[in-house]
Amino acid sequence: MDWTDLTRALGPWTELLLLAAGIVLAAQLAHRLLRPVVRRMAAWSVVLSALVRRLDGPVQWLLPLAALQVVWQGAPDTLPGRAVVSHLNSVLLLVALTWLGTRAIRGVADGVMQRHPDNVEDNLNARRIRTQTNVLARTASGAVMVAGLALILMTFPTARQFGASLLASAGVAGLVVGLAAKSVFSNLLAGLQIALAQPMRIDDVLIVEGEWGRVEEITATYVVLRIWDDRRLIIPLSWFIDHPFQNWTRTSAALLGTVFLWVDPRLPVDAVRAEAQRLCEASPLWDRRVCLVQVTEVSERAMQLRVLISARDSGAAFDLRCELREQLIAFIAREHPDALPRVRAELQGFPDPA
Repeated sequence: MDWTDLTRALGPWTELLLLAAGIVLAAQLAHRLLRPVVRRMAAWSVVLSALVRRLDGPVQWLLPLAALQVVWQGAPDTLPGRAVVSHLNSVLLLVALTWLGTRAIRGVADGVMQRHPDNVEDNLNARRIRTQTNVLARTASGAVMVAGLALILMTFPTARQFGASLLASAGVAGLVVGLAAKSVFSNLLAGLQIALAQPMRIDDVLIVEGEWGRVEEITATYVVLRIWDDRRLIIPLSWFIDHPFQNWTRTSAALLGTVFLWVDPRLPVDAVRAEAQRLCEASPLWDRRVCLVQVTEVSERAMQLRVLISARDSGAAFDLRCELREQLIAFIAREHPDALPRVRAELQGFPDPA
C-alpha cells in the first residue's frame, strides 16, 4: 500500500492525523528544549529543583495530550469517530493531570525534607517538619487521586447516571458506607491530628504496649515502630489518639537513667558517690548534666542505692546504665566485699569453735 492508498483509506482523517503528529512532535521538541532551561532556572531553590524533577515525566505526556485535545475539539462534528477519540484523549488528559498533581505534591515534600535533613545531631526540628510533610503529602495525594477518579467517571454518561442514582438512595447507602468506612476516616483524621499537633515524629523513641522502639514510618493509616530487636510493630493511627503512650524524645533526646543497687547498710555511701562520679567523667556516654547517688530505701537487711545519670539519648542512657551497674558492683566487691547483701543468722547453744 503506497501513500495514495493510505490517504484514500484514512479519508477525512488524513489532514487531522498529520496535524496531530506534527503537534506531538512539536510538543516533545519543546519539552526537550525547555527541560534544561527550567532546571537551570530552578537550581537556586531546593524545593523548586525537587519539584521540576518530579514533574518531568508527567509534563512529557501532558503537553501533547493537551495539544491533541485542542485538535480534536476543533475538528468538525461530522468527522466519523471524532467523539470517541476526543473522549479517550480527555480521559488520558485527566489521568496525566492527576499524575501531575500527585507528583507535584511529592516534589514539594521532597524539597522540604531536603532542606531539613535528619542526619544531624540536633534533629528535633527536622523530624517535626519531616513528619508533618510526609503525612500531609500522603493525605493531599490521596485527595488528588480521588478527585481525578471522580472527574474521569464524570466523563462517562453511564457513570453520571449511576452517581445520580446513588445520590437518590443516599439514605441507606450513606449509612452503610459511613459505617464501613468508619475506621478509614478515623485513621485519616487521626493522621491530620498527628501531623498538626505533633505528639510524635519520625525517629521519635516511643514506649507502646510495653515495647521500646523508634518511629520508622508514618503513613496515612498506620505507624511503623521499629523495636529494639529489629521487629516491626504496626499500630493504627487512631490508636495514638485514644490511648496514652510514652514519647522519650518529645522535646529533647536527652534522658535520665537510673541504676539500683542493694547493698549492706554499713557501706560508705560517699565512697560509692565518688566512684560513680569518676566513672561518669571517664565515660563518653555521659553528657555531664546529672550524676547523683542517693539512698532511696532501707529494709531490715539491706539498703537501696539509686544512681541517677544523664545521657544525650535513650541508647546512650541504656549503655551508660549497664556500664555503671557493672563497674560499681565490681568496685564494691573489690573495696568493700563485706558490704554486698547477705543473710545473717545468730546461732545460740553451739560451743565456741575457738
